[in-house]
Amino acid sequence: MDTGDTAWVLTSAALVLLMTPGLALFYGGMVRAKSVLNMMMMSLGAMAVVGTLWILYGYSMAFSTDLGGGLVGDPFEAFGLTGLLGEDALFGTIPATVFVAFQAMFAIITVALISGAIADRARFGPWLLFAGLWATVVYFPVAHWVFDFDGENDPGGWIANRLAALDFAGGTAVHINAGAAALALVIVLGRRQGWPREPMKPHNLPFVVLGASLLWFGWFGFNAGSAVAADGVAGVAFVNTLGATATGMLGWLLVERIRDGRATTLGAASGVVAGLVAITPAANAVTPVGGLALGVTAGVVCALAVGLKFRLGYDDALDVVGIHLVGGIVGTVLIGVIGSAAAPSGVDGLLYGGGTDQLWRQAVGAGGVLGYSFVGSLVIGFLIKWTIGFRLTPEDEIAGIDEAEHAESAYEFSGLRSTGGPGLARSAQTLATAGKE
Repeated sequence: MDTGDTAWVLTSAALVLLMTPGLALFYGGMVRAKSVLNMMMMSLGAMAVVGTLWILYGYSMAFSTDLGGGLVGDPFEAFGLTGLLGEDALFGTIPATVFVAFQAMFAIITVALISGAIADRARFGPWLLFAGLWATVVYFPVAHWVFDFDGENDPGGWIANRLAALDFAGGTAVHINAGAAALALVIVLGRRQGWPREPMKPHNLPFVVLGASLLWFGWFGFNAGSAVAADGVAGVAFVNTLGATATGMLGWLLVERIRDGRATTLGAASGVVAGLVAITPAANAVTPVGGLALGVTAGVVCALAVGLKFRLGYDDALDVVGIHLVGGIVGTVLIGVIGSAAAPSGVDGLLYGGGTDQLWRQAVGAGGVLGYSFVGSLVIGFLIKWTIGFRLTPEDEIAGIDEAEHAESAYEFSGLRSTGGPGLARSAQTLATAGKE
């Protein structure tokens, strides 16, 4: 065991956990005032459900001995983390339990990411059921495919080993996976009441900026922590995460400026996330200059992609498909184009003379995760819809999901009406009306 590596990965795990409350703020600010608590509860619920399942059998499914074909690990081999508590139980140079904790945070935020697509209209109980089923049927096996490298007498996951596609920190397992599931659930639940006729603007842009900032901060643990060591690979991943995120924001703002005539705060925050998503699989595969190029590409492409929902008619409320699915594909596939052997992964892409060998591997890996997640999510979503029901009633959706599902309101105006005089009471009524609209 190396104490420096252990300390860094423990710190990284805490940083990645912070990303889920950051996501709750990011998503919560983007919805209307009548939906903010439910949006945050969907992220908090994912933390509770997935955290529990990960300890019971999720880690075992992802990282225990492969059951055949590189598809899934044995769920009973490390059930309840059996055999991982001793001092001699190591993953590389860190205790096995530290690696368990680090990977748990990936599973949690992947499920939480999906929730943004179905804002305003998904009942909370069925959402928790979906989170548990999806983590079990989709995320845990896909994590095995992508993150479980071969060991002694163990072939590991098919994407990591047989296909040899590169995914440093989860472009496929996290972002394409969540984005494809989000698209499936949008189809299952249908459009929000009034979309796209009624404006559904973010109710609190400072929340959005705060959430994006926490995501950027935590993402250094997400990417640099994936080195599973305090070493030069972590340093390269850290620098690439900084650079791609910066140019991701610039690329998104450039599109807004040319297309709309102005750059927006929401666009800046969205560009940050687009850059972060794209660099996730490639953090150890590109040079710092390649990271800058990847970030700006993702910012431009994702800014254009979010408009597709209006053309194609799917109501992806908070642009999970346009940012995470599209950004994950951009980052994963472009490793085969701008990957450089000068980076720690040691693989040249098309532009560095590596030909198309790595490019097709990246494309197959991305496509495999996309297809499995989409189909699996459709099946789980429709099963819940046809049995216990998934969507809120139209009346409750119009009145507000916070009151309907949680009997709470994020902003309480009744005190203002009774103590602030008629002028303040009118202002409170105006704010309350705006929140319902």
